[in-house]
Order: sequence, then structure tokens, then C-alpha cells
Amino acid sequence: MRVPAKINLALCVGSRRVDGFHDLSTVFHAVSLWDDVVAVGRRDGRITLTMSGEGSELLPCDETNLAVRAALLLREQAGEPGLGADLRIEKRVPLAGGMAGGSADAAGALVACARLWGLDVPPGELLALGAQLGSDVPFSLLGGNALGRGRGERLHPLAGAVPLHWVVAAAPDGLSTPAVYRRFDELTAHDGLVPDSGVPTDLIAALESGDPREVAPLLRNDLQAAAVDLHPGLAATLDAGLAVGALAGIVSGSGPTCVFLCADERHAGAVAGGLSSARGVRAVQRVTGPVPGPCAAALPVARV
Repeated sequence: MRVPAKINLALCVGSRRVDGFHDLSTVFHAVSLWDDVVAVGRRDGRITLTMSGEGSELLPCDETNLAVRAALLLREQAGEPGLGADLRIEKRVPLAGGMAGGSADAAGALVACARLWGLDVPPGELLALGAQLGSDVPFSLLGGNALGRGRGERLHPLAGAVPLHWVVAAAPDGLSTPAVYRRFDELTAHDGLVPDSGVPTDLIAALESGDPREVAPLLRNDLQAAAVDLHPGLAATLDAGLAVGALAGIVSGSGPTCVFLCADERHAGAVAGGLSSARGVRAVQRVTGPVPGPCAAALPVARV
């Protein structure tokens, strides 16, 4: 089961709610960087997890792991406590990098276990289960392009199937999403700003056109200043990408991964080559989007 990473083409962050979350309008974009999730049956009712690949040695394999929690939630929903599975995950999405690697693993576990156990779970129900696990899990199930509202879990799939070419620059270490949001709150309060979670309609229209030069100036991440404040080296990475010719650069989600929009495949190769030796960049990859998620037919395309 291949589950894609995501880029937030726009992340418009509102004020902190009483439940601790922030109201969002975000344009999700799934890209061709996948974690692979496999579920193998077992008869003793246990759910186990083994992982390999990107950052796997730093992650727990017990019930605190989001993929294990996903399998347990699905089993509970089915009312079949005897169902068991060995989950095996090959990670490629940067750990704590703002590209929803953990959410992708949870989404993959939901779909892989549903198939393994022969459960007829409609896509809409899988999305609802995903929302119980985390704000980005529903989109990891859906893929493509989508507008996320609320915490990001209320999805409206968007048009825009023309491939966009990106260069992903992974940082040497990760960032805590809660820490980035806390710093966002501190910075906005200090500067007297009013957070705005309005829908980025101009970007959505540009995305539908498929022209990267229309999309580039409309990329937005309200968490970027907080991420850069906590991880100052990101400013140099963003400058380096623009210096080697990227159309635009942005921190992905809560960071610290930076992504750079390119005009086409050849241009992406040149930008990747220029960034490969940049200080503070651990790894560089070329990706395209949008790509589908494991239950991509869940919802109709919305016009916003």
C-alpha cells in the first residue's frame, strides 16, 4: 500500500480555538514521495509493527505509533477483537518534516488492514476514522488536491490534474508541530496580527489552470515565520533554492522540509542539482503532484 506525502500549497491559519486547535484553510497537494505499508495476517489477535527506512530507528513501534493506533481503531469499529496483523512500513517521507509521514502511515494501515480483514468499509467511513486519528490522515487517504477546513480534516477535493514539478529539500533534523503552532501564537500576539483562515481562492483557480508560473506567487504558509524562527537555517535554504532558479520556495506545513516549485522536469533537475550541495540540506528529491491516495474516489471534486 503506497501512501503519498503532502505539501500545503497554502496554509492559512486562524486563531487558536478553545479545544487547542487552530481553524485552517489549507490547500493540500499529494506528491510522489511515498511510504509503503503492508499488513500480513496473524491468528493470535496481536497487532505488531516493524519499520525500516527514513528515520524509522527514531520511531516507536508500540501502541503510541499512529499506524498501530489506526489498526486498533479499525478493529474496534469492526467489533472483531480477534483480528490481528503484522504491519510493515518502509519509510521515505522525512520524519517530523511537515509532509505528513505519520499520517500517511496511519492511512496506509487503515486501508491495508481493511483489505486484509475483508472489511467492507466505504471510503467515507475510512475518512471519518482517519479524522479521529489526526488532522492530516483524511487527506493522506484521499490524495490529489483538496481544500481542508476546520483542523484540515474537512475535505473538498479540487480540480487540477496537470503535474507540477517540485524539489524537496530535507533538513538535518525535525520540528515539533505543536511547538511551531505555539511560536505562531506568540509571534502573532507580539506583532498585533489577526490570524486569517480565509479560503485562498486565487491559488485554487491557479491550481486548476495547471500553470506553475500562476501558482508560484500564490503559495502561502502562515506557519513559515514561526518555523524559521525556531529553525533559522531554513531561511538560508529558501534563499538557496531561489538563487538556483526555483519559481518559488516555501516551508512545507510546520516544517522543516522546504519545497521548491519548478517550471518543468528539466528545470527541477537543475534546481535539485543546485541545492544538492547547499548548507543545511540533508537530502534533495524531485517529486511531482498531484498523485492519488489509496482511496482517491472517496469524494467528488469541489468547485470553490
